[in-house]
Amino acid sequence: MEAEKWGRRIRAFRKLKGHTQESFAKELGVSVSVLGEIERGNRLPTEQFLQMVAERLNITVEELSPPKHNT
Repeated sequence: MEAEKWGRRIRAFRKLKGHTQESFAKELGVSVSVLGEIERGNRLPTEQFLQMVAERLNITVEELSPPKHNT
């Protein structure tokens, strides 16, 4: 569940900034399949990966973070 939220956010910001999955994976130094698995929510991104994504997209990890829902 948590992985899906992160993946959706990463994909949305990547598209917003005009990156294809291929170009963004190359920029991050990961394979397209790894990025795809993270974006689909099949793999939970590491803290280091999130930091790299945020830096490349020129946003903070806090901006990238899924919103917290109070129940």
